[in-house]
Amino acid sequence: MGLLQAAVGAIGGTLADQWTDFYTVPTGLTPTAALFSAVPRGQNAGRGSNTKASDGVITNGSKIVVPEGYGLVLMQDGAITGFAAEAGAYEWSSEEQDSQSIFAGDGIVSPLITTSWERFKFGGRPSAQQRAYFVTLKELPNNRFGTQSEIYWDDAYMNAQVGAITRGTYTMKIVDPILFVRAFVPAKYLEPGAVFDFTDIENDAASQLFNEVVGSLAPAFSMYTNDPSKGNRITKIQQDSVGFAQSLSAAVEQNYQWSSGRGLEIASTAIIAIEYDENTRELLRNVQRADALSGARGNSNLQASVASGFESAGENAGTGGIFGMGMAAGATGLGGLQQPVPGVGAQSTPAAPAAPAAAPAADDPMVKLAKFKQMLDAGLITQEDYDAAKAKALGL
Repeated sequence: MGLLQAAVGAIGGTLADQWTDFYTVPTGLTPTAALFSAVPRGQNAGRGSNTKASDGVITNGSKIVVPEGYGLVLMQDGAITGFAAEAGAYEWSSEEQDSQSIFAGDGIVSPLITTSWERFKFGGRPSAQQRAYFVTLKELPNNRFGTQSEIYWDDAYMNAQVGAITRGTYTMKIVDPILFVRAFVPAKYLEPGAVFDFTDIENDAASQLFNEVVGSLAPAFSMYTNDPSKGNRITKIQQDSVGFAQSLSAAVEQNYQWSSGRGLEIASTAIIAIEYDENTRELLRNVQRADALSGARGNSNLQASVASGFESAGENAGTGGIFGMGMAAGATGLGGLQQPVPGVGAQSTPAAPAAPAAAPAADDPMVKLAKFKQMLDAGLITQEDYDAAKAKALGL
């Protein structure tokens, strides 16, 4: 007793040729319509075309077409009596022994549907009249979110609490139609001609979802920016619609049990804008500046600058100019390139006579080579520079 699968994939004009009367999805639906009554199509028993909306009541022998991307829910007296998620044609029969109550298919959501069916299925023998509803299984677009004032979260990249006003859109999917109808849809949307639309401003249930998304934005941002796999970078969030959707979906699930309690989940997001507050903008500038001057990139910049200085000094003053740069580098703590000459500065005689004593040490090839080796080890000159200085110091 229930549904008979008449012809898989037999939809549209093909089915109209086979059956005089059948029910299917109404025309003119908005892309965000989630739940609506089935309507009759066909010749209406030979009395002319009938495509107007009806109350969705079907009787024994009624034929129903389920298009791709939709699920069929049959109800009686508020209880679910049948379900089909497989696209195709079905016939309702309360007497046929071969009929089934559920066609969940083998998609990724079929275990959820089967579990909900066992929880909410009709307890007794269904009568001859049923109400038929369609549930959209496609992504439902154009659900907007936005904050009127700043939201704050802890950001691992900037190592501080940051604040911003943000806005964007997200898409939703009904992953468990039975749970969605049974646990979330208000009774007024199970009346003839009613359409449950998530973007309807008069839909209080949809407005509640909007408020819950806004309430989950701060933990979602925190979850995303503190995830090492995302690189701890808030700047990536606008380019990673799926990644942030996962964070937002996890946040609303943790706070409001969308998936487990309502059969809903967020599929993707599109962040239109993130407007940081003044303190965060200043902090971001400082962190970016420090980031650019630290690590391998900062070291490369420093080495290039010092190497350029050595090149300029060598052109202007030969080997003596290079030693001058080494002394300057040592004075600024860049590797301790200039070592003190033993004995210099320890004499009690005036400084002027001490100058000739330092000259022989400076002219010593071993001293020169030692200093060049220090600069090579510090990465301030290349092996080629070292070899050229070595050859010159040794007179080769």
